[in-house]
Order: sequence, then C-alpha cells, then structure tokens
Amino acid sequence: MAAKLVGNAVVGQSGGPTAVINQSLVGVILEAQKAGHIQELLGARHGVRGIVNDQYYKLKAAPKELLERIALTPSSALGSTRDKPDADYCKKILENFKKNNVRYFFYIGGNDSADTARIVNDMAKDDGYELRAYHIPKTIDNDLRVHDHTPGYGSAAKFVSSAFIGDNYDNRSLPGIKINVVMGRHAGWLTAASVLARKYENDGPHLVYVPEVPVTEEKLLADVDRVYSKLGRCIIAASEGISLPEKNAKGHYITWAEKAAQNIEHDSHGNIQLSGSGALGDCISQLITQKLPNPGGKKLRVRADTLGYLQRSFPGYISKIDAAEAREVGKRAVKYSAKAGTEGSSVYMYRVPGQDYEINYAITPIANVARETKDLPADWIVDGCDISEKYLQYAKPIVGDQPQVGILDELK
Repeated sequence: MAAKLVGNAVVGQSGGPTAVINQSLVGVILEAQKAGHIQELLGARHGVRGIVNDQYYKLKAAPKELLERIALTPSSALGSTRDKPDADYCKKILENFKKNNVRYFFYIGGNDSADTARIVNDMAKDDGYELRAYHIPKTIDNDLRVHDHTPGYGSAAKFVSSAFIGDNYDNRSLPGIKINVVMGRHAGWLTAASVLARKYENDGPHLVYVPEVPVTEEKLLADVDRVYSKLGRCIIAASEGISLPEKNAKGHYITWAEKAAQNIEHDSHGNIQLSGSGALGDCISQLITQKLPNPGGKKLRVRADTLGYLQRSFPGYISKIDAAEAREVGKRAVKYSAKAGTEGSSVYMYRVPGQDYEINYAITPIANVARETKDLPADWIVDGCDISEKYLQYAKPIVGDQPQVGILDELK
C-alpha cells in the first residue's frame, strides 16, 4: 500500500468575484484544518500571481470566528486575478510548489481557472512531481459544462430578479421603454433570471434577449413595437453578449456591443470587455428612439441601465442555498484530495431527480469543465425574445425567496 501523500496545500481564487466565493474558501480552510495529510494551507494572494510571487497567507490556524465573518463577506478574500498562465508561467507555479513542498492545489474559479488547474496538474505529472490539483467551481455566468449549476449563480440571479422587480414597478408608475443590460458574454443564464421578477399578468421583463439566439435590429424593433402598442410600456432584459446574425472573419457572430463601441478593450483571456461599458444600452436606446414610430406623436420615454459589476458581489441578496452549496464544494475538494487517483478533478453538483430539490456531489476530470461554456438550452428560449417555464422550474430552488410585492388591482 502506497504511503499517504503528506505536504502543504495552496488555495487560490480567480476570475470574477461572487457573493459566495468566500464560502468555498472557508469550506476548504475548515476541512483542511482537520486533514492530517495537509501540513499547512497557504492562501495565494491574487491567485496564480501570488503563487509565482511567493505571496501567501498561512491559513491552517485561522480562527473559526474570523472565517465565519469572511464567509459572509462578498468578493474574493484572497484577491483575484485575470492572468492567463502560459507554459512558462505554469513552470514558475510548479517551481514554487516544489520550493514550498506543495502537494495539493485547490483553485476556485470558472472555466479559465479550471484550465489553469488542468495545465499545472498535467505539467506536474509530466515532471514526475506528485501533486493533486482540484478545481472548485465558481461563476455567476452558470456556464460550466457538466455542472447542474455553479456556486455564485443563485445569488447573482436573486439580485437580477430583485432589480427587475423594482424596475417593473418604477415602469408601472411612469410608463416608458426601459432596457437593462445583464452580464452574460456567451450564455444567457443570468439574463434569464430576470423572468423570476414576474408575478402578475403583464409584469416585466416583457422581452428577453440572450447570446444563444442572434437578433436583428428589425426583430427587436418589431418586438418592442408589439409590446408597447399593447401595454403602453416595455421592459427589456438584454445579455451583454447578444449578437447580430452577422459573422466576423473568424466565423463568430458579431455582438451588438462590438459593433456599437469604437475602441473595445480585451482582457488577458482575449475576452471583450462588455460589462464596463454602457455602449449596448445606449445602442438599443438610440435605435428605439430613432426608428420606432412615436404613438400619437408623443416622444418615447426610453432609458437604459447596465447592471454591471453590482450583480457579482451584492451582499443583501445572497441565496441561502447558494451559500451552503458554495461551502460544500470547497469542503468536498479537500475530502477528495485525501484519496489517490482523484487529482486533476473538478467538484461538480448534479440534481437528484424527484419532486423536491436535492443536490449530490461528485468529481469529473478538469478537462470536462475547462475553457468551453454551456449554453442556455434552446428549448428554454421562446421566439428569440422570452424564457420558458422550464427555466423557472430549474431556477426557483437555487435562487430562493423573492421580495414580496402587491398591487391595488388585487382589489378588483
């Protein structure tokens, strides 16, 4: 029987923060404090950047009282990074691990972070250095393959639906056309959460556009005209990554934001910077103002907001289920690490079939999660401008309780 692998561990956080990412971190710490195979747990400051710079917090003796406060704190307690490690970068990571006798690597993040963990794990194997690397899922985009859903999504979805509840009643009081741009570069999961705001007939959002289905200017204008002519108002939920049915030289659909903005920034992963700009909201607003007929000759009241980074780490709308599951995936990663043959894995959640909501946990090779994204199912998208009941059945248990509202029409 092989001797148990004993050594130090590193935990890091990467990519966009969430309201519950620290629950996963605390899950790792609490479980590592009980684990005999982990001598010291090192918290990498700002992800892989902290590893190559040898900047760590010592976490094995962190007091539980502090950890529980950190668990309730949004965003990344260790600090995050958008660095995209290449082969040379990963060599530096492995050199640091050897220097610090690191035998376990826990990386909390999305699909790009999963790919980093995969590269480091494979490089250690090729080098003959015994290392067990684990990806711990996190993303408000909810677009990781294999996973039923990802920690961070439920809380961000709760914020989005709550924002649309408020906007709906604002729009009822002062009718007009309102556009809200929601995060979602490649997939429409978070924008879909806007439909959880609906309680009464004719509640907004009345139109929902997601990246999975390209939309022309003509269709969007026709949709808005149809809703506004019927209700005298219209609320639009648009993913930041919605595209036109036109392709660029690489064969990818051109996003509305890409066409609207003159100088678009890209991050280190090559992703277009969409959330930091109001270009898409302004583009849709101007299109409607300039090309939609004005009923009765009255000027249309058109406004646009970009929800932006507020969606990620808003502390007042944390889903209890999301927080509990985020902690559990962190704990599970450490438990799996005690077993040989589990390295190079991502902890994932899957839903148990049945009437009641129940989640189980397992591991899958990191390669199944890394890089690629998971789309919103095609049959959950209605006519390219709405979201079906199937999504509501999926999302309600994850998001949890919604704000209570009422209207005087109930007196009828």
